[in-house]
Amino acid sequence: MDTLPSPEPRPRPPRWRLPAVVAAGALPALAFPAPSLWWLAYAALVPWMLLLRTAATGRRAALEGWLGGIGFMLAVHHWLMPSLHVFILLIAALLGLLWAPWGWLVRSVLSRPPSPGRAAVALLAVPSGWLMVELVRSWEGLGGPWGLLGASQWQVPPALRLASFGGVWLVTLLVVAVNTALTLLVSAARMRTVALVALTGLSVCAATMASMWLWVQPPPETGQVRVGVVQPGVLNGVGGPERRFTLGEELTRQLAGQDLDLVVWGESSVAADLTARPDLAARLTTLAKTVDAPILVNVDARREDRPGIFKSSVLVGVDGPTGDRYDKMRLVPFGEYVPARSLLGWATSVGKAAEEDRRRGTAPVVMRLPAEGAGLRIGPLVCFESAFPDMSRQLVRDGAQVLVAQSATSTFQDSWAPAQHASLAALRAAESGRPMVHATLTGVSAVHGPDGDRTGPTIGTDTGAAAVYTVPLTTATTPYVRFGDWPVYGALGVLAVLAGAEGVRLLRRPAPAPSERSAHTAHASSGRPGR
Repeated sequence: MDTLPSPEPRPRPPRWRLPAVVAAGALPALAFPAPSLWWLAYAALVPWMLLLRTAATGRRAALEGWLGGIGFMLAVHHWLMPSLHVFILLIAALLGLLWAPWGWLVRSVLSRPPSPGRAAVALLAVPSGWLMVELVRSWEGLGGPWGLLGASQWQVPPALRLASFGGVWLVTLLVVAVNTALTLLVSAARMRTVALVALTGLSVCAATMASMWLWVQPPPETGQVRVGVVQPGVLNGVGGPERRFTLGEELTRQLAGQDLDLVVWGESSVAADLTARPDLAARLTTLAKTVDAPILVNVDARREDRPGIFKSSVLVGVDGPTGDRYDKMRLVPFGEYVPARSLLGWATSVGKAAEEDRRRGTAPVVMRLPAEGAGLRIGPLVCFESAFPDMSRQLVRDGAQVLVAQSATSTFQDSWAPAQHASLAALRAAESGRPMVHATLTGVSAVHGPDGDRTGPTIGTDTGAAAVYTVPLTTATTPYVRFGDWPVYGALGVLAVLAGAEGVRLLRRPAPAPSERSAHTAHASSGRPGR
């Protein structure tokens, strides 16, 4: 009998390949603030995808998807290193696993010389797979929706119009689709039909952005309110919470006589429960009378009526605290609580993880301002919560006219974090069709109108100041508020159809002939060619 040829060992990948994969995964981070190279997002995935499509096996592609995911997570969250130290490597390694299936998917649809049909499938499947990664890691327990690729487009007006239609999810799908089309063009440039499909995909993406810009009009303005934002600035370790409160008082007094409807302080601007400290409540009431407007403060303290520490938005009017309170619902992992503290409590010894878990609120709250605030309905969010599109959408459905995010990023003052956090307000405003006030302790503070455009100047991280913003109002309802996360369901549908088609293909694949099976079995069991 003829001997079966011994399988040739696959060549080992070059040593540069793994570092290149990690670097390629990190590249999209440059599209986010502070670099804000937003245009880079439309091509930043191409190097990573080109590496994935040339992986020797599906398993190797999954490994490189994981490594690229580690690079992405470390680059986007590098400013957490002073707080988490080496623990950030473990977090990045765990979250990076989410990109392993995406790496396998990229190789499966792009590795062979693609046909026009396969190229069309790639334009749908690759963005859908990426979106599933973002959806899973948007769960609060995995760190939340920080660094979603679509969020890099926060200052691009056509992208904001797109967000009003399908949220940040739709922007992400379009950005990844452009990257996929460019990857097809680079990898199959000599195949005219495939290149035509890729160019068609690019044209569809461009037409989508253009049509959103032309057809989806900004919400019509139906009124205006005047909001004062108070940012005390960096304390440099002098005075602590009491000094911050005093600075807030001094800055707020400067707003007197400016016909305000609301004054907003940042997160943790009050370090004691107002019930336990009636003197602080009295000082805030005096301030409200001085500016003739209610003040929304944020209390980070133990409660008198409930056990534990809460972060709460509390409204104070000219007659004292109104009784309106919103307790933060979604907490920052490790920053405000330690997941599975019995197992991971050691994180407090190597970084700045929370020594005691904060308590959670139970429901969103829409506050109606008292008479001096013209009866305005506001929807408060606390810090990290401004990253969640579903929370702002729910507040609008509940009747909020203005969204207010109270934040503090002073721990990361000189990093990219303050600018990244402030940029999220533009997306939430565009998605919901409601203006959003982002007020911080130490910057960046900013206000965005119902279309996501900035209203007035920002207050940077280098100053303490009080500023007044004239904020446009609207009663229009955006498609995203009305229809919700429909791009996510569409992406799930694409992947379900793709999985079903692959299953049918495997079932229809003919089984190997008996002689082939026996020869293969003999070769595998003997470890040498059969005779």
